[in-house]
Amino acid sequence: MPASTIERTARPRRSRTRSRNINGRPALVISTLKPNQYDLRPACASLICPDCKTWVPITGIQAKKHKLVPHDTGRAGKDPAVRCQGSNRLVTVDVAFEKWQERLEDGNAETASRRPTNVLRKPKVAPAPAVSQIAAQKQTATAEDEPGDGRPLWLLREMKWASTERAVRDADTRRAQLPAGEAPLDGPTVPLTTLHPERPTR
Repeated sequence: MPASTIERTARPRRSRTRSRNINGRPALVISTLKPNQYDLRPACASLICPDCKTWVPITGIQAKKHKLVPHDTGRAGKDPAVRCQGSNRLVTVDVAFEKWQERLEDGNAETASRRPTNVLRKPKVAPAPAVSQIAAQKQTATAEDEPGDGRPLWLLREMKWASTERAVRDADTRRAQLPAGEAPLDGPTVPLTTLHPERPTR
């Protein structure tokens, strides 16, 4: 395949360039940008290019004349090689490094304070039933107690008592017919003489 048919891609952006070309557009003033749109650290001085919206190195950050390095609008090695109009544009650094760092830290602290905190939702508690509802629940037999029978609990108790009432009353009658002076066989013996305990001598 001929070399002329190979599509050129964007080149990596160098941190320094020896090009003496200067863009004819007005110089870009650093103070007009937000603190998070530029970086004044000498090792990685850069800013977001207003034209292509990507980070571009600033050459000559420690010199008197600062400008953006020549750069393409796309990603290096992936997008077509289209030169950005902001290449070689002069940059006016009118913000001190300490002032920029202070503004950046204040902005981060303000952003962190605006972040919403986690809301701990209270568990939903069912409302307490009324007294009349509690009484109705106690009076109504559940399906587990009486399967297939929805009669009130008080009626079932009356019916059970009616079935055992005769046997209970017969037992009470026989218990009342014990001869006088006799005691149950499993009970303690009753003393027949009066006991007079002696007081201890002092």
